[in-house]
Amino acid sequence: MEKENIKKIDLASDISKGTGLSLTDSSEIVDLFFNILSDGIASAKEVKIMGLGTFTVKHKNERIGRNPKTGKEAVIEARNVISFRPAKNLKTTLN
Repeated sequence: MEKENIKKIDLASDISKGTGLSLTDSSEIVDLFFNILSDGIASAKEVKIMGLGTFTVKHKNERIGRNPKTGKEAVIEARNVISFRPAKNLKTTLN
């Protein structure tokens, strides 16, 4: 089975078909949603979407890592990463 990526234009097209809005308006809605999601994650550190899951920001401390090719140690700097925890019904749908 070949994996297929879903792009923003695919989301906009589905919204357009489902609501009767133009593709331009649907694209603006998708862009607005992703901007709101990004801003929410950046400011609130956690965004919950019922039925989908929870996006959180986690802090990772500085640590020593290793280059797998050379075996040489290197410092991995402290950083924030985004984590996603799926909702139970999404897990059930996938399994």
